[in-house]
Amino acid sequence: MMTTERAGPLASAAMLTALACATSAAYAQPSGGTVEPSPEKQQMIDLGIEQGTAMDLYEHFRDQAENAGDLTWQNVPDWDGIWTREASPFVWDPDQPLDGLPTAVLTPEYEQALMEKLDRVERGIEYDPLSACNPAGMPRWIVEPFLKQFVPTPGETLLINEMMNEIRRVYTDGRGHPPDEDAYPLWEGDSIGFWDGDRLVIHTAQMRAGQYQRIQPSYSEQIEVVEVWHRADEETMIADVWVYDPPSLVEPWYTRQVYKKLSNDDKSLRIRYWHCNENPNNDVEQTEEGTSRFSDFTFTDQDDRPSGE
Repeated sequence: MMTTERAGPLASAAMLTALACATSAAYAQPSGGTVEPSPEKQQMIDLGIEQGTAMDLYEHFRDQAENAGDLTWQNVPDWDGIWTREASPFVWDPDQPLDGLPTAVLTPEYEQALMEKLDRVERGIEYDPLSACNPAGMPRWIVEPFLKQFVPTPGETLLINEMMNEIRRVYTDGRGHPPDEDAYPLWEGDSIGFWDGDRLVIHTAQMRAGQYQRIQPSYSEQIEVVEVWHRADEETMIADVWVYDPPSLVEPWYTRQVYKKLSNDDKSLRIRYWHCNENPNNDVEQTEEGTSRFSDFTFTDQDDRPSGE
């Protein structure tokens, strides 16, 4: 049985079944290609290519900033609310059809690895690090489908994902990244940024190797990410994202990520700390074939009794 990300520590069997079915449908070997980018998207792709490196792009945005300045408590943007990503959780680029291939321009090595991975998945051989309750990590954090909260402050901005209590800290107080001798791979990487009016520009480095999503390509520890976040309207947050990773990408992978604010008039939605191991029904084991499966489910006293009693 293939596993999916948990909806919470007390996820029901019905919910897990529904998620597993949706995941299985998304895991079919892609039959289509990629979608031609719009002129606007192509301009963003070209911008990433022209700048050459993630830091060069970040510095480009700093040089082009028309309204850069330090935040104070009087001019902190209103990013209040509980948010969630709008697109399918199974794709990194919202423009990718579920039956199509990722829009990344991969190096031959990583392209071959992706096709081999998709072939294994189609045959039911798949194991995701999230099944072992590891964090999604950055940049996969961007596309995880759970509740999110964005908290700007004058010196740093907190980008919070409910699952696994993953919190990104974006330092906007003028500091740079740690020196090379102090740098090492982190789940969320190290993020620095600056404000250009109500737009937050971020550069993230020092990430661990991983995968963008279960049926998406992998990335190396050389990955760096540039993001430009802004609130487009009352219910919409947009992040333009460029990923640089020379071992895996021939050119930067640009995507536009959209997050929608959830209605919460009764204030019932909360960002909680939860960990998938809190629920014994989320225990996952890896089989000899390389697939993942749940251990025995247990919901009632009857379920807990040894067979034959």
